[in-house]
Amino acid sequence: MESIDRLAAAHPILVHFFDFAQLNSVRTIPYLRSWHERYRDAGLATIGVHSPRFPFTQDAATVAAAVERLGIDWPVAVDPEFTLWRLYEPHGWPALFLWGQGGALRWYHLGEGEYTGTEQEIREALPDRNGGGDWPPLLEPIRPTDAADVKVIAPTGEVFPGGSTEEPWSSTEGEPSLELDYEAGGAYAATDGEGRISIRVDGEEREPIEVTHPGLHELTSHERTERHRLELEPSPGLLVYSVQFAAGVPGD
Repeated sequence: MESIDRLAAAHPILVHFFDFAQLNSVRTIPYLRSWHERYRDAGLATIGVHSPRFPFTQDAATVAAAVERLGIDWPVAVDPEFTLWRLYEPHGWPALFLWGQGGALRWYHLGEGEYTGTEQEIREALPDRNGGGDWPPLLEPIRPTDAADVKVIAPTGEVFPGGSTEEPWSSTEGEPSLELDYEAGGAYAATDGEGRISIRVDGEEREPIEVTHPGLHELTSHERTERHRLELEPSPGLLVYSVQFAAGVPGD
C-alpha cells in the first residue's frame, strides 16, 4: 500500500480510524462503503486504520478476517502499536480525517454523525468536481439517529464487566450470568472466542446468539430508545469484554 503522505499528495484521501469490535466504528462503515463506491473513480482514496481497543483486536490475522466479514474493500493499515494513532491524534473511535489534494487537512470528525457534512466536504475536495456535472443526491440516513438535526437520546454508557478494556468477563459456576439495566436503541457485546449467549430481556427468554468469531454481536435492537433489564449467560470460555449501547431517538 502506498504511504498515506504520498496518496494525499496525488489524491484527496479519507482516513478512517476504527476498531472492528467498537459499536460506533462499525456503524460508520456503511457510509464509508458508499462514499468509496461513489467517489473513487472521481479521485477519492479511502484508507482504514485499525487501532485496537481490546487485546483480542490486536492480531493482524483477526483484523483481516474482520475486514473481510464487514465488507471493507479499501486498504486497511493495522496499527497495533498505535504508531499512526500518535501521529494523527484522533482522540477516539471512530475518527475521520479528509485530506485535500496536496495534503491539507479539510475535515475532521470524531464519532458517529455528520455524514452529510462529510460527504459535502468530499465533493468539494475532488479535483474535477464531477467533471462539471451534477452529483447524485447525498446519501439518505441509514438510521433515524443519523438524520440531520434529529433529537437523539444518549444511551447508557459502555459496561466493562471485567473492569476495563483489558480484562474480559466470562461465565463461572458462581457467576453464570451478567445482568444490567440499560436505556438505549439497542445493546451489543464485544466478545472473543466461540460459543453461545443465552439472552433474557425483562425476564423473557430470547433467541440465543451463536458466536462464531471475535467481534461485535447484536443482542437487542429497538426502533426507538427503550429501557430494559438484560441478562446474558455466555457459554463457559466465551470472553465478554464490553456491552455497548446504541443511541436512539425518543420513544413515543
